[in-house]
Formats: sequence, C-alpha cells, structure tokens
Amino acid sequence: MIYSEKVMDHFANPRNVGTIENADGIGEVGNAKCGDIMKMFIKVENGVITDVKFQTFGCGAAVATSSMATELIIGKPIEEALKLTNKAVVEALDGLPPAKLHCSVLAEQAMKAAIADYYTRQGIDPTPIVGNISDCADCQGCS
Repeated sequence: MIYSEKVMDHFANPRNVGTIENADGIGEVGNAKCGDIMKMFIKVENGVITDVKFQTFGCGAAVATSSMATELIIGKPIEEALKLTNKAVVEALDGLPPAKLHCSVLAEQAMKAAIADYYTRQGIDPTPIVGNISDCADCQGCS
C-alpha cells in the first residue's frame, strides 16, 4: 500500500494526541471487527472549538485521519466543523488507498459524536443538528 507523504507525516507525528480533562464533548466510534477505535475530545467556548484531542487505536491510516480531522476543526465554529466530511479529510491527506477510506469515515464520525455529546450536555437534542452517527459499516479489516 502506498501512502502519501502527508499520511506518513500525520502517522509518524500525529497532532493533538491525548485527552482533555473536563472536555465539553467526547465522542467514541469504532468497530471491533476492523480494530479501529477513535475517541475525540472537544473544548468549546462561545460556539467555537478551542481545543481538540484524540486517542486512536488502529492502523496508521486511522491515526493519520484522526490527526488531520483535529487539525481541520480546531478554531472553527461548531457549525463549520460539522461540515467536515471524510472526503475533505482524505483530500487534506493527499488521498488514501481505497481499503483505508473507512478510516476517514471514522474520523468524521468521531468528531460528530463529540459534538453530539456536547449538545446533549447542553440539554439540546443533537440529532436534528448532527444527524445519526453510525459505526463503521463497510469495514474491510484494517489491522
């Protein structure tokens, strides 16, 4: 499998790894079948994501997509972050092999799950805003 330089960079030097104590939202998605599990933590101030961290258990593409997704949403208003698609993550990484595209879907879902958790903690039903968050349905096995 050939990975772009950006994928290799985000795998070898992932950005925003870790947890946030007293996070405003935490989202965890994954599938035990493929072995990829992503957990994302967000801090929100005045509707803007001021900090984001992640923990990913999975392959190099899973780590790289998590890292890139955090880079793309930090400092953004929640409404803008919700527009982040897995395609945008893949493009920002200069592509992924077809068998690894589901990793980018997981990164998008983890971010949306964290935002949904944030809304839930605010007493707001997240479903009309965030939509339904599904697990990795088309896993082709990653580990």
